[in-house]
Amino acid sequence: MNGDTQHENSITDDENTPAVLSRRLEALESRIAYQERWLDTLDEAVVSQQKRLSTLERINSVMQEKLRDQQQAMQEAEAQGPRPQDEIPPHY
Repeated sequence: MNGDTQHENSITDDENTPAVLSRRLEALESRIAYQERWLDTLDEAVVSQQKRLSTLERINSVMQEKLRDQQQAMQEAEAQGPRPQDEIPPHY
């Protein structure tokens, strides 16, 4: 049993050497920098999409308003009856 404990300690000691710890720290720092860069990229994409969405929502609102105006104008025209310019002349 005592031999097993010494073997486990030697593995742990080898993993905790300054050189190994330094490499692990550098790898972690590199991963964090990479993730931060991707987060910045994703943030920019979200901001861009939000601007586009806002623009499309404004366009949609204007188009809906125009459509309602046209529908209302058509309903008013139908309520007034046929206009003389809409009637077909008798010679047709």
